[in-house]
Amino acid sequence: MITLTIDGRKVEAKKGDTILQAARRAGMYIPTMCYLSKVKPIASCRLCVVEVEGADGFILSCQAPALDGMEVRTNSAELYGHRQNIMKLYDVNHPLECGVCDKSGACDLQNKTLEFNVGSQEFSARDHKRDLRKWQFIGYDESLCILCEKCVHVCNEVIGDDAIEIHYGGYGSKIVPKGTEELECTNCGECIAVCPVGAMISTDFQYKANAWELERVPASCAHCSAGCQLYYERRYAGIDAGSEQKIYRATNEFEFTTLCGAGRFGYDFENRVEGKDEAAFAKAVEAFKKAKNVRFTSRITNEEALILQKLKEKYGFNLVNDDARNYRRFLESYGAMTGKSLFGGSLESLADADGIIVLGSRILTDNPAVRYHITMASKRHNARVIYMHPMEDVQMKNVVTQFVKYEVGTEEGVLALLAKTLLDGKIDIKKIDTFLKDLDEGYFSAESNVGEEEIEEIRRQLARCKRVALVIGEDCINHDRAENIARLAALFERFGGMEVLPVAPKTNSLGVALICDLDEMAEGFTVGYNAPGDFVLSNLGEGDLAMPALNQQEGTFTTLDKRVVPTHVALPFAGYCLNDIANALGVEAAYTIDYTQRLPEEAGFEKIRFDDIPYRFDNNGEVRGYALRRLKCAVDSSLEEIADLPEFNGPVLYRCDPVLQFGPQTHRAEQLADEEAALLGSAQFAAAAKLKEGDRVKLNVHGCEMERVFRIDPDLKGTVALNPTFDLGLREDLLSSNYRYSQSKIEIVGHANE
Repeated sequence: MITLTIDGRKVEAKKGDTILQAARRAGMYIPTMCYLSKVKPIASCRLCVVEVEGADGFILSCQAPALDGMEVRTNSAELYGHRQNIMKLYDVNHPLECGVCDKSGACDLQNKTLEFNVGSQEFSARDHKRDLRKWQFIGYDESLCILCEKCVHVCNEVIGDDAIEIHYGGYGSKIVPKGTEELECTNCGECIAVCPVGAMISTDFQYKANAWELERVPASCAHCSAGCQLYYERRYAGIDAGSEQKIYRATNEFEFTTLCGAGRFGYDFENRVEGKDEAAFAKAVEAFKKAKNVRFTSRITNEEALILQKLKEKYGFNLVNDDARNYRRFLESYGAMTGKSLFGGSLESLADADGIIVLGSRILTDNPAVRYHITMASKRHNARVIYMHPMEDVQMKNVVTQFVKYEVGTEEGVLALLAKTLLDGKIDIKKIDTFLKDLDEGYFSAESNVGEEEIEEIRRQLARCKRVALVIGEDCINHDRAENIARLAALFERFGGMEVLPVAPKTNSLGVALICDLDEMAEGFTVGYNAPGDFVLSNLGEGDLAMPALNQQEGTFTTLDKRVVPTHVALPFAGYCLNDIANALGVEAAYTIDYTQRLPEEAGFEKIRFDDIPYRFDNNGEVRGYALRRLKCAVDSSLEEIADLPEFNGPVLYRCDPVLQFGPQTHRAEQLADEEAALLGSAQFAAAAKLKEGDRVKLNVHGCEMERVFRIDPDLKGTVALNPTFDLGLREDLLSSNYRYSQSKIEIVGHANE
């Protein structure tokens, strides 16, 4: 720590902090326009300048390091005049259309123009034609752009798309797609979020509401296991007394958090009903009483999971959730090797890593938040990123330093090869060390198609890395050999000092795995809770009794980051909820959130009321939710012999949704609903499967039938095709626990144009 003086006040700072960071942490204000805490200093606005004793001229506080004993002034007549002139330059020919601009009321340019009392203009410049551009969800108005570069930096340094850049042309400079005519990106919309003016806009939201009309509801994204922070922004859709509330957009605290396109644009998945169906409710109560099984999805809150567990304890039915059950088995095996529950890795440790291995995940679409933190590691620490998967992902090329292609199904053998190489000389338990030394490296290398020279290159790339992270994907968690894969992965934490992060497959897979005692499906009457069954409770607008969607509920999720985060009701629900059924069945609580403080402490949860869970941001960042406690557990250092590696010959299907789809909820969202659920394959796959572009085919994947239109994707290679499931409704849950690769008979039944 160091001490400096800012405006006469002694301030402590961390060595390496900038003056701006030191001031902000001390709660002291320095104006900025281009600064964004999650990227490197941009230094384009010059508003953050300060005076430093002994230094000539103004100093950029966003870049200058804070030094011990330094004396800083953040405000003076000279600084004020300098900042006022900068604002006048920003305001030159800036259109005065605040009355219809989406940013009005939340605009940095407005705020600072008023702050520095820019009431007249001495500067002028010849204006010229400026274009309006529309790139699917994103619009760009050149005339409003102040070239702060926030959008460019966040796209490159956080998202990893590197899709936009500044076209330099003096007064005619503008933001343009990088290397293409049209914007080619993952449509996360983070450029919209960070834009301080109305230049980058949501084309759907434009002209629909003013910022000051909208009520912000703090929530957590319900689409994937990252549980990212967001606000649902709502108001009544009309002025009539009977008008309904509507979500107009989703936003985030962009200084500290990042939101993907599914979270930003897939917010309106609510289930609207006119009232309570008493007859259906009575049938639901009777269905639970006679149920042999209750099957449910992991897209529920922790509180709902606990209600189902309490009902199981009272009525004795089997509680079935196969994806959470697989994840629980993985975690139990992992913990048996480390002697601690859960795992050590986190998103923060991933962003701080200088070496990363990704195994068994198409991470761009599986979990964008993980991808963003990998990108941050790459840009901040020049991290070596080794991406191991049977399919190359060209959209990860900006950060991947080594792509390793292995054969489908061989994840266990590949991880064993990695352990043998990277942990050599680090294991102090003889039987484990002997186990790895005795591995038939030649066999596993030949069968997995991962050459010894590739493994050696991984070792070489990571040799000088001090903070290495291992990301384990769903391909490993749902593998037939998942328990031994978990033990192998745990070796990297226990002996290699690596941060291991097994990515939970669904929104609350981790929470469900910790809260519920899960069973296999048995014959007999089945109640489906947002899953198939003989009696179905559904938030999708189908089924026997309507249930509220996750944007209509209050409760918590347990994220892949091992944090319990709260979410709040964005829209009302006129029908019944699971807690109503539980009360009718004798498991009583006034509100669903009464279960928050009853979540099992033996699983690491805290005894804390829902209303006491923090949800705020300060100058140090995000303070949302709480971390699960990592508990001691019995150690079992045994490993099973690696099984013979399987062979997948011919065309193979890989369960994988597009980048903006995570299941039936995103498919219901208005802006995302038109996405085609196409089977995507390479020209090589087309030849192997005897398919042509536009063929309509019938598939049977693990007993689930579906029709798809086949499309050739020029970016794909090999004989593995991407098969989505987001359009299957409740049936999507039937596939979520299976190994993602499968071989299915592909029957041509027509053509897309027919």
